[in-house]
Amino acid sequence: MNTTTPILLVKSQAPWQRVWNRFKQNRRGYWSLLIFSVLFVISLFAELVSNDKPLIASYQGQIVFPVLHDYSEKSFGGDFDSPADYLDPFIKEQFNKQGNWAIYPLNHYRYDTLNYFAKVPNPSPPTTENWVGTDDRGRDIFARLLYGFRISILFGLALTITGVLLGVLTGAVQGYFAGRTDLFFQRFMEIWGSMPELYLLIIFSSIFEPSFMVLLILLSLFGWMGLSDYVRADFLRNRHLDYVQAARALGLSNWQIIWRHVLPNSLTPVVTFLPFRMSAAILALTSLDFLGLGVPPSTPSLGELLAQGKNNLDAWWISVSTFLVLTITLLLLTNIGDALRNALDVRRKA
Repeated sequence: MNTTTPILLVKSQAPWQRVWNRFKQNRRGYWSLLIFSVLFVISLFAELVSNDKPLIASYQGQIVFPVLHDYSEKSFGGDFDSPADYLDPFIKEQFNKQGNWAIYPLNHYRYDTLNYFAKVPNPSPPTTENWVGTDDRGRDIFARLLYGFRISILFGLALTITGVLLGVLTGAVQGYFAGRTDLFFQRFMEIWGSMPELYLLIIFSSIFEPSFMVLLILLSLFGWMGLSDYVRADFLRNRHLDYVQAARALGLSNWQIIWRHVLPNSLTPVVTFLPFRMSAAILALTSLDFLGLGVPPSTPSLGELLAQGKNNLDAWWISVSTFLVLTITLLLLTNIGDALRNALDVRRKA
């Protein structure tokens, strides 16, 4: 009697699929990634969530989109050619007449909107109109937190990407070519790293007008060195392995070997440190804004809100809400970084 043994065919997974499966097993990191992604997407559409203009309105049978186009007060029965103030009781009354209507965002304030109709002096505590209260100028705290969160994340992403590109490039050159090239770069990094970064920021902030790009460029000049050391160490280890020697024997150029073979096997520290570098970038922007060395004063900023909280200790809602936003953001990024580090560690069992 012949018996046949069933053969189970198991489809092998791609490396990125194995990493993703290990990442999802870390529930804290996985849910942190989901929550952070949702918050970031909401902040990207902040104008649709928190704005002082209706999303869509109908006036005398005409459909208008105030959130996309500026209309004068005369367009809604007013007397002036200036842009309409949609929080003005007169404009609201016009939209409440029969046949007219307007759909406002969830929060009726933009980051720079002043609440001229507040019933208590500024800064006012949380109310049904201003969910997290107002600052010392009458601006809505929730709107400034939402827009400030978006700027912080975008700045962190831009600074992280810039630092990663510079760090990978310099680390790859040092580690692969080694010798005098590595020696020269190491001495240069020692000199460059000893320069007082804060003093340079103070000097440049007095020369140039504060802006997002100026701050990004200045911080990028120093933000690549930490990652460069890790990439350099991986390249120094991988440059003598068999697959690199085989690629040289096949006649591939140095840059082809770096790009095709050594770099893909040296990206583990790069990917692992991405969330932590974003956290450091957000903290750097917040600290500089707190000191008045960051983005322009009119820009919504978490650091500027912390400075307002320090100057108005009785307005507890300013500092508490900003501290909670910063704490939750950094906690989510830290959890993502821990989960990503564990997922890329091949020594851990699934």
